[in-house]
Amino acid sequence: MNIAIAGFHIESVSFLPVVSTYADFEQGCQRGTDIVTALRGTNTVIGGFIEVCEQEGARMLPILNAYRGALGPASDEAIERYADEIATALRAERGKLDGVLLHLHGASWAPSYLDPEHHIIDTVRAAIGPDLPLVVAFDYHGNLDARTLQNLDAAFAYQQSPHTDMGDTGRRAACCLVRTLRGEIRPSMAIAKPGVLVPSIFSATALPCLAGILAQARELERAEAGYMDISVMAGFSYADAPNTGFAVLCVTDAAPERARQVAEQLSARIHAQRRELYHALQVLNVKQAVDYVLAHPAGKPYVLLEHADRMNDSTYVLAELLARHVESAAVPFVMDPQAAQRAAEIGAGRTGPLELGGWTSERAGPRLTVEARVLQAGPMQFRVSGRMNHGMPVDLGPSALLQIGGVSVSVTSNYVFGVDEDPFRIFGLKSSDFDIIVLRSKTHFRHHYEPLAQEILIVDTPDYGPADLTTLPYRHADRQAYPFCDHPS
Repeated sequence: MNIAIAGFHIESVSFLPVVSTYADFEQGCQRGTDIVTALRGTNTVIGGFIEVCEQEGARMLPILNAYRGALGPASDEAIERYADEIATALRAERGKLDGVLLHLHGASWAPSYLDPEHHIIDTVRAAIGPDLPLVVAFDYHGNLDARTLQNLDAAFAYQQSPHTDMGDTGRRAACCLVRTLRGEIRPSMAIAKPGVLVPSIFSATALPCLAGILAQARELERAEAGYMDISVMAGFSYADAPNTGFAVLCVTDAAPERARQVAEQLSARIHAQRRELYHALQVLNVKQAVDYVLAHPAGKPYVLLEHADRMNDSTYVLAELLARHVESAAVPFVMDPQAAQRAAEIGAGRTGPLELGGWTSERAGPRLTVEARVLQAGPMQFRVSGRMNHGMPVDLGPSALLQIGGVSVSVTSNYVFGVDEDPFRIFGLKSSDFDIIVLRSKTHFRHHYEPLAQEILIVDTPDYGPADLTTLPYRHADRQAYPFCDHPS
């Protein structure tokens, strides 16, 4: 078997003004055998692709992996150039290939492409022709509809958030392709849309309402006599597109009507439970959260989740901690290339003024002028030690560890969420040594921090990822979906 592999991944907050250009993607883009070297044995989708291909003795054609995480929009140029590069490589191998595996997020967004995945898939299909099997693995937070999927043979998405099953999802997709090539199955697929959007903070799959829906999906899979794979996708509500929101995707073996029935059954349950899904956890403002922590000292850290921050530079909670002269707090992975450069100029072991945070949008909070002691400064790279994306290489670029009064702040030049112990480990720190930890992840932090924390407080701020979706300036999202329109049925 000769199998091509490629990936394009960005989770786009379409409202943000900071656009990821082709040059931005190129900073971390992997090509050819570098993809296999970097991702073999990692808990990533492409790591799962590689594992199955190597187990099955398939010859891989790794093309490119352009990965940018969760940020703002992609540029039109980035969408077009990567789609064309993948297609060009596939055309060059036409007649030699047996199948194609893609890893796409599902919630990328660009000014001229409200559904970039649809464009990429259609471009790939045009390159390989109508008969070659094409299978895609998506993120659980992808926004999909039937149009996105119309040129695919099968599609799969993560079943967990935090996304601890990324490698499993790659293996599910690759196994489906291998079985298809062997003639063991003929995949058929259906998707259903319940018309529900939720904030990302309420998309954790361990929350009771979602956990029950996912448990039913797993029961339906086990009860099926033949092949069935179900992906319940929460969607990504901050990418403003017509297909934004929940979706249920079902893949069967030559049973399209059964796939449709199952997808619609679970979709109906999601719609029926839309209010519980949308109001799953308590949300506090900044002052309420800090007041609570200061009034309830404990032996373990409190986690303040500044969830609405989409670019890791919001300063609302940090400003409150500094104003209250809080001791023993940590604010890891603030993305601010200028602050990192200024820290390097000040030098490790010295103290000086710098500006910090609040630079990516008008909603990111005030840009703070602080007197900071630079504890460490310099380029920083590491491999993920936590379960999500385990083993994946990360380049933070020029970075620094700062001490501002009683608050420890790490600043980076490149974007990455703090979801595990790495934001502390790589600087020689321990998360358990702090009374307060400020995080900006939405659900992925829970796998590591729920056992570690005294309590997790969700803090709402005016940034572009708020708990109240109706405050955002949507132009393209389905206005008949919940919460914009509350269906009485």
